[in-house]
Amino acid sequence: MLKPSEFFIQHIGQEMSRSLSPVLNWLKPTILAVEKGKLVLQHKVRKEMTNPMGILHGGITAAIIDDAIGATLFAYDEPHYYVTINLVVDYFASAKEEDLIIAETIMVKKGRQIANVTCEVWNENRTRLIAKGYSNLLRTERRKPEEIQIVK
Repeated sequence: MLKPSEFFIQHIGQEMSRSLSPVLNWLKPTILAVEKGKLVLQHKVRKEMTNPMGILHGGITAAIIDDAIGATLFAYDEPHYYVTINLVVDYFASAKEEDLIIAETIMVKKGRQIANVTCEVWNENRTRLIAKGYSNLLRTERRKPEEIQIVK
C-alpha cells in the first residue's frame, strides 16, 4: 500500500496504466517527475488522439491538461477529491501522430477549498509551446484512499 505521491514516484519512467483514473490510463503518459505541487508527464500522440487533419485533437489536449492537473492534486496527498470548476486552454501549436509531448503542471495556489493549477504542453525538446491551461478546482467532502494498492 502506497500514499498517492509514493505511487507516482514509484512509477517515474514508466507508462501509466494502473492509475485510479481511467482517463489517465487511456492517455498512457510516462511519468517524468513528481514533486509536491508539480508533475511532468510525457505523452505519445496516438492515432486515436488526432483529428481528421492528423494533428492532436484540441479536446484531447484539454483532457491531457485536465487530467494532469487532477493528478497533481492527487499526488499532493490531500485527503479529499477535487473537482474542476473551470478549465481554460489556449492553443499555440500543433502536434502530430507519433510526436512526444510534455505536460508540466505547477500548483499556483492551494487554499482550504480552492486550488489553482497551471499546465503547459510542450513538444519533446521544449522548443514549441503547444498549449497552456489553468484550472480552479474545488475540494469535495469525498475522501480519497489514503493508500493505493497496486493491482497487476
